[in-house]
Amino acid sequence: MAVTFGWVITPAARDAAGADTLHDNNRRFIERIRRSFGSAQDRPFDTLWVEDHFQWGDRPLVECWTALTYLAAQYSDFKFGSLVLGQSYRNPALTAKMMATLHWLTGGQYIAGIGAGWKQDEYESYGWPYPAARTRIEQLEDAVNIIRVMWTQTPANYTGKHYSIKDAYCEPRPNPPPPLLIAGGGEKLTLRVVAKYADWTNIPFCDVATYARKLEALKRHCADAGRDYESIKKTYFGFVSVTRDGAKPEPRGDLHIVYGMPDKVAAELQQFVDLGVEHFILRFIDFPSMEGLALFLGETLPQLTR
Repeated sequence: MAVTFGWVITPAARDAAGADTLHDNNRRFIERIRRSFGSAQDRPFDTLWVEDHFQWGDRPLVECWTALTYLAAQYSDFKFGSLVLGQSYRNPALTAKMMATLHWLTGGQYIAGIGAGWKQDEYESYGWPYPAARTRIEQLEDAVNIIRVMWTQTPANYTGKHYSIKDAYCEPRPNPPPPLLIAGGGEKLTLRVVAKYADWTNIPFCDVATYARKLEALKRHCADAGRDYESIKKTYFGFVSVTRDGAKPEPRGDLHIVYGMPDKVAAELQQFVDLGVEHFILRFIDFPSMEGLALFLGETLPQLTR
């Protein structure tokens, strides 16, 4: 199994003054990754990702879809994805059309990430209803069905519990369609949707033991759905802190951080690989410093089984 990596751009500046350098700092990171390998074919970092949020308090923040289209034009040697689109932030038929268009224009470089949505303050501030988690996951299932049918049928029709379409066209349809990544680790509902529909799964910000438990839940849902568990590509989105002294970083709420000296970080990531992770999607928490990235590229990455 070839293990690959992606980098999540930092979407928000710490303050208004930081907005002046946010774009340049992200670009420096991408260029450093590029320079570290001989060619795009040899580069284990092969994806760029953008999160789909609209506000973190008053911090300057880039919008996901706008940033994705910019990245696609600027860095055509990478694949790129949304991590992940909130299903209710855009009409699902429009989402399907946007995904199909970007995938077509870039020659098949887009990874279609989507999730149920969770950031309540964003919903309320921007005027979207924020229903209970079960309803949002039902909406996600409707949205995924609409996306799939619009990519494969002309005209497309679907009647769901929350969303429906009638005689909708999505031409040119993507052929082949983008991989559909569904993110979230809810063991009763979300992973059931993953088992039924996802090409890729993403379970973020947890430790190895938690990730293993969630994969066991996914296996059970796959068995119930008659789905081949091995056909779903496993990915992990996590914060990483690689330092010379191995110091424990400041906590990020209850989100797990993979941290330590290069050997320790490699050992923990290898545990995820042993569980079946094929693609790591990383954010280095010392950004905009590139010290952690340099240590990772030079000393952690060579130790991983790839």
